Amino acid sequence: MSTTRPYSPGDRGPEPGGVSGVPGGVSGVPGGGAPTASAPQGALSGAQAAAASTPTGPPEASGSPGSPGGRQVRRLSFEDQSGVVPLARDFTRQALQAWGWLPAATADRRAAAEDVLLVVSELVTNACLHAEGPDQLGIVCDNKVIRLEVTDRGAGQPTPRSPHQAGRPGGHGMFIVQRLCLDWGVVRAPGVAGKTVWAELGAPA
Repeated sequence: MSTTRPYSPGDRGPEPGGVSGVPGGVSGVPGGGAPTASAPQGALSGAQAAAASTPTGPPEASGSPGSPGGRQVRRLSFEDQSGVVPLARDFTRQALQAWGWLPAATADRRAAAEDVLLVVSELVTNACLHAEGPDQLGIVCDNKVIRLEVTDRGAGQPTPRSPHQAGRPGGHGMFIVQRLCLDWGVVRAPGVAGKTVWAELGAPA
């Protein structure tokens, strides 16, 4: 597997055991030509990630919502679903409520939660526009960082338009992701169609 974004100092890179390489993707977007780096062993293959999803049952959740510092994971399958953007936002909002991000006690916490919801919307919308829709949304929380992972079948490379020009079409969603997130990248599994676009946002102090 590989990620098309090199790790910055302190970046954790692709989430071990996270949603990666599941069929589905952001195709048709010009490649960024970024260097590649190996993903850690233990990241799921496309088949493993697909098996880990719950297409017909309730969303998967792990960790104790009331235990500070615990790693918690939720996954949502978009199979046979319509209105995937509002569905993804509602799913994410429920996760933030379960994990104590919402209702927000301060303006900073409210802004952080809104940033998470906006990034989810942009990643899922990008998959809809350029990859025939997303396959799965994964959310990982360790009380310090929220990691969002959207899998799709696309072969293209999501790329923020640089320099950013509001009047030009394309690239705006990933520009927003780049501005709001600590880091983001793309993970691919060799021999498996599609990719996982991931993004990480920090919790408010």
